[in-house]
Amino acid sequence: MDQTDRRTKFVPALERGARILDLVARSKTAPGLSDLARELNIARSTVYTICQTMVGLELLIRRNDQTFQMGPHVMRWSNAFTTQSDVAAEFASIWDQETELPGATITLTVLDGAEVVYIAARNSEMGYSLIDFRAGMRLPAAFTATGKAFLSHMSEFEVRRLFADGLPPARTSRSVQDMENLLKELQEVRRNGYSCDDEQVAEGMVCFGASVLDSRNRPIAGVAVSLPAEALAEDDRDRVIANVQRISLRLSHRMGADIARIGISGGAPKPL
Repeated sequence: MDQTDRRTKFVPALERGARILDLVARSKTAPGLSDLARELNIARSTVYTICQTMVGLELLIRRNDQTFQMGPHVMRWSNAFTTQSDVAAEFASIWDQETELPGATITLTVLDGAEVVYIAARNSEMGYSLIDFRAGMRLPAAFTATGKAFLSHMSEFEVRRLFADGLPPARTSRSVQDMENLLKELQEVRRNGYSCDDEQVAEGMVCFGASVLDSRNRPIAGVAVSLPAEALAEDDRDRVIANVQRISLRLSHRMGADIARIGISGGAPKPL
């Protein structure tokens, strides 16, 4: 598909906003409305409306002389991109070393609202995975192992506020469907130092998860190991949990976490 074909599918206002941000970012001096309208060949009234919106969203800052500079919200996106890219790269660098669980699927996610977004996955080469995990895939945080690991770092008030409109529709008969049971699950995550999706996302699939922490010992990602329930013998459970905790601990260490302070509270991986 050529550039023209791709551009016809863009939302016009969003494309214009991105062009304005690009111009402000590369300008050596802060441009005003007239500068932006002239350089981009966009009506001044349109530029004004878009800039007003972006100022409100903190994507732009309006200076006293009515010119514009980049806003702090852009930096938050930049930091998130850098963090996610780094942790994904580190995940990729160690996943092939984790050979103790043939047939397991290993995934890495970040939290986006009430969902987890998959940013990396090593699907089982043995064809056991009941879900084909892929980058960009989204699943409800309340049901997934990594989502529960993230939620375990929140207060009860924050969890209730996140799901103020109720929990998402069940994916299986085992999916948690009321707030009180979800809060009980999160208490177990904090106590045990790992999370579990026991067929809540897909029937026949069990996942164990743990948090990846940054230099402030706050969760920036979640890692999970998924296996078919029928392939998980009781005596394998501890080995699987130890494996996912070890992966999360190694990733946390590479992300600058204070390993000496990582305990089982808050769903954090415990040293092994």
